[in-house]
Amino acid sequence: MKTLRDSKIGETVTVVKLHGEGAVKRRIMDMGITKGTSVFVRKVAPLGDPVEVTVRNYELSLRKADAEMIEVEEV
Repeated sequence: MKTLRDSKIGETVTVVKLHGEGAVKRRIMDMGITKGTSVFVRKVAPLGDPVEVTVRNYELSLRKADAEMIEVEEV
């Protein structure tokens, strides 16, 4: 299983599944990250937190813990 946190800079991936419970999962979905969505990894901070991605034509920063909940596959 590959997560968004494992993705490399410059890589485009597709969301396969969202892990997590209740409010956390809902917050991720409200940010536009849903099953089947393409996500481009723009930057990763030196210690891996946060991860900056482009999703649905806008830029978004995710905490490392949230990025681990997003299961992805390479396009």
